Amino acid sequence: MMKGLFVVVFAHLFFVSAAVAAGPKTYQVTGPVLDVTDEVIVVEKDKDKWEIARDKGTKINGDLKKGARVTIQYKMSATNVDVKDAAKTKTEAKPQSEPKKSATKAK
Repeated sequence: MMKGLFVVVFAHLFFVSAAVAAGPKTYQVTGPVLDVTDEVIVVEKDKDKWEIARDKGTKINGDLKKGARVTIQYKMSATNVDVKDAAKTKTEAKPQSEPKKSATKAK
């Protein structure tokens, strides 16, 4: 009986961890902080400015301030999606004309 309970608990943990792992990919950026507000952290990476959004749920470990070197873990998420009509291919755009008939000379 105890063995069966162990198998059920193990299977549950396996499927829960698999479901969490199926989420969006996590990325990271490392560099000095150029600016920090309640909504955004600006980091310099390879002379580019990266603006990473933050909110009340963002976990901060250490003293986040301008000039500090940080590594930020982030995920990309869509905020708006505009779907455009599929572009017509050349064969759909032009109506096909009938093949030309070649004239033959009678001898």
